[in-house]
Amino acid sequence: VQEHIKYIERSVRTMESRYISRVLRTVKGIRKKAVDNLLRIAINKHLPTDSPSKDQLLTFLDESMDVVEESDNVVADTHHKKSCSLEIEIYLHLLVLMHLLDSKRLDKAINCSNLLVEKCEANSKHSLDLLAAKCYYYYSRAYELSERLLEIRSKLLARLRTCTVRHDEEGQAVLINLLLQNYLHYNLYDQANKLVSKVTFPESASNNEWARHFFYLGRIRAIELNYSDSYQHLLQVHKFAIVVQLLLGEIPDRSIFRDRTLRRPLLPYFQLTQAVRNGDLARFNTLVDKFKSRFLANKTYTLIIRLRHNVIKTGVRMINISYSSISLEDIAKKLQLDSREDSEYIVAKAIKDGVIDAVINHESGTVDSKENVDIYSTNQPQEVFNQRTTFCLQVYNQSVKAMRYPRKTYNDDVESAEGRREREQHDLELAKEMADKDDDF
Repeated sequence: VQEHIKYIERSVRTMESRYISRVLRTVKGIRKKAVDNLLRIAINKHLPTDSPSKDQLLTFLDESMDVVEESDNVVADTHHKKSCSLEIEIYLHLLVLMHLLDSKRLDKAINCSNLLVEKCEANSKHSLDLLAAKCYYYYSRAYELSERLLEIRSKLLARLRTCTVRHDEEGQAVLINLLLQNYLHYNLYDQANKLVSKVTFPESASNNEWARHFFYLGRIRAIELNYSDSYQHLLQVHKFAIVVQLLLGEIPDRSIFRDRTLRRPLLPYFQLTQAVRNGDLARFNTLVDKFKSRFLANKTYTLIIRLRHNVIKTGVRMINISYSSISLEDIAKKLQLDSREDSEYIVAKAIKDGVIDAVINHESGTVDSKENVDIYSTNQPQEVFNQRTTFCLQVYNQSVKAMRYPRKTYNDDVESAEGRREREQHDLELAKEMADKDDDF
């Protein structure tokens, strides 16, 4: 905590936000070790005795007799402190809020977060932008854990307007994501889509905020049946990415399911992928019934229901490859459909969508497959190559944008022309003196 406060003071003094950014990146280590006693000592040490925030923060923490003497000594040492920067005060307030959330004291966490947000709204210093963004994140988190997200939506919208006017890009990124989370929590996809269309997500936002934004965009696009865009957004979100990739008619890479940390969470999706790959409709229906509660918890159930059509298409494609001619009744039996008419409709739809290359012979009631076309005679390899090239270029452009350069301080060390002349003149005089001494010898 002491080291972080030094960084915050340096950030306020030099007007460099990267020091506060470093503090927020490393606050996780303090969060794991934070207990009530240590937080009380930090508050007593760094906040002046006449600060109203000091008493407020101490009321949220439980007092233990183990450190009373040490805490009293700290208080005695800090009587001389007359003031404390607002950034340090908000930082300590944020630590207390995170500790209350970790210890599941949600009622206190909500009261603490309300005070913290009021403090951020009352001050408009640009040095508070990064801290305020983090405060609003945990403010929303406290209400989310209490199932009261609806209560803060209007306040988040008002704060987003303020951040937009003040060009607070980090605050805009955090608040846009919080509002999207708020809408999606209540399945308000239309409102979330309208918000995305009305706002511009800041290019300078952190990688974490971009990842969260792509996750929410992927969910919105998937509900809108825009699976291609959804998959691009969800490449890093495994569960949604797997389902969307299956909806696109592709099979996820097997290495995803072999990862040791993801093997158990992705087991239902692995079995689902196998059912889709084999076109096994009975197996698919069994898995959906078996893991329905888990799919609902993951918010993927709506998309998985849509996979039934893909399973049927895969089954039709496999039948088309295996048989040059097959009756519609046999197709209905293999796909476990109710009637011959259902199989005829599904096969006709598959032919129209280009899933299979075949013809329905209505007289004989059979499906006759045409000769398979060489894929390399089509534009598909070119499209896949273009897709991969576009992805590589996007990664390169994002890497260039993320690069940081040091300040141009090299001019401070460059010698001026007058100084160089004086140094050269001094060197010449010194050389002459040394030559005269050599002549004397």
